[in-house]
Amino acid sequence: MEFSPCSIIGDGEVELCPPLQRLKEEHGPLNEKKYALFVAAQKIYNGEEENVLEALVRLRENVQQFLQELDPHSRREEDVLFPMMVRYIGRESGPIAVMEYEHHEAKENISTFLKKTETIDIHEARELASYVMNAYMILTDHFTKEECVLFPMAEKLLSSEEKEELAKKINEIEG
Repeated sequence: MEFSPCSIIGDGEVELCPPLQRLKEEHGPLNEKKYALFVAAQKIYNGEEENVLEALVRLRENVQQFLQELDPHSRREEDVLFPMMVRYIGRESGPIAVMEYEHHEAKENISTFLKKTETIDIHEARELASYVMNAYMILTDHFTKEECVLFPMAEKLLSSEEKEELAKKINEIEG
């Protein structure tokens, strides 16, 4: 039997409607890309790169590309799914508050990395790499929570009409 973190923190496997399944499936390619960023950042952080400047420039380019792919996914959640769920569970505490906080924290780390690498100082390489590593850790935990808690909760809470509305609205977001 395959291990699933959902069996520990959520209700186990729940069959998701197509728009929620789409959001879940978008995590796959994003997970692969964020892991590659983490590995690259870790090499810089650990001093394993011979040409740190070149490695930071390459990491910056890859982070920018990742952000272009992450942004539409985040908008589908923040602009469509989260507001629909707020009707049922509120925003002040609970899963939506946590999800929004983690989105903010991951974006802050990525934004700080991009701002600080506009002009690269190789003496700050470890600090710069740590922002990418932090974003990776936040997003990894975050995706698990969405897949194991938030999406199954949405599947149970949203009506058929709301699921149709969710599908329509997330399909309107390019990316």
